Amino acid sequence: MCKSKSFYKGNNLVLMKSKKEFNTNLDDLSYQNEILRHVSRTFALTIPELPHALRIVISNAYLLCRIADTIEDDKSMSIEKKKEYSNLFIDVVKKNKDADLFAEKLFTLLSPEATDAEHNLIANTKKIIRITHSFNSRQRKALERCVSTMCKGMSKYQDLETLNGLKDIDDMNEYCYYVAGVVGEMLTELFCDYSSEIDVHQNELMKLAISFGQGLQMTNILKDIWDDHERGACWLPSDHFRKHGIDIKQKSPGKNKSGFEDALTELLGIAHVHLKNALRYTLLIPKKEKGLRKFCLWAIGMAILTLEKIRKKPNFTSGRQVKISHRDVKITILITSLFVKNNNILRCLFKFCGRHLPSMNIHERL
Repeated sequence: MCKSKSFYKGNNLVLMKSKKEFNTNLDDLSYQNEILRHVSRTFALTIPELPHALRIVISNAYLLCRIADTIEDDKSMSIEKKKEYSNLFIDVVKKNKDADLFAEKLFTLLSPEATDAEHNLIANTKKIIRITHSFNSRQRKALERCVSTMCKGMSKYQDLETLNGLKDIDDMNEYCYYVAGVVGEMLTELFCDYSSEIDVHQNELMKLAISFGQGLQMTNILKDIWDDHERGACWLPSDHFRKHGIDIKQKSPGKNKSGFEDALTELLGIAHVHLKNALRYTLLIPKKEKGLRKFCLWAIGMAILTLEKIRKKPNFTSGRQVKISHRDVKITILITSLFVKNNNILRCLFKFCGRHLPSMNIHERL
């Protein structure tokens, strides 16, 4: 794929791309739908299942988070620059700064390693922000809080992106909250804004949303252990592994003591319990809201199958080895869609898929 190039046309930053891939002449909503397909296959699959009233705002929310992630993940910016642009992005979302100026400055700093879609998204930040600012007050506040909390939290952990790992389980819980739990809270606020029937369960849903987010994030952390290791990062709790006789700094793909697998198995158990809470969350959504339920169930199903693949191959050396197959994805979608309104069968399916996984006690904020 060719390198991205940019030029200024008036006050607008335009990304020169193959028009076959990216059409930047689209209206805001059409562009949002188009770029979503290029930056996330998963959300491009699940978001269309949502009620029409939620598709636009949740697509927008995901892209805001993706812009924040693009800043955090950039390979060439210093930590100080990342913090500067994360704070600037918060101000852009809150209408305190100009989106065009933000995009122009950030685009020139992006690493060549950033994907073409990420370059394109940053260049067209203004299109996304115009949609953000069109939402009602409750929706905007939910998005603003999420972006602000996520950016500040990720900035805190940028200094800790080393092979030393996180300090302990509490530290991992906090990290998971900043990158996923807060997203669960935002989605819950949007669901409650959409439906008065969901809104009556807001307090319980909000508590479970944090656990839901942690279950998904822990699944990603465990699946990506060695991919993160290769780039010099580790999000595992070091004291947890130390109790099993493992110095997390010395871990190596396929060359660890048996204690490593024991510690890993316990983390699978913690993630498993969080996913149980995710199912509780989903079953609180009215049965008639099939799209919302599928949006949640597909994520839970894919996560529980991933945990099971890790359990069966704890000595894996690459995320590819424990990634679920396209066939597994299709079966998950088919079965959960078939029984989307049947709570008892959904509970049984979850229990069956996780029957070999451990369940560990967790200190929940529930």
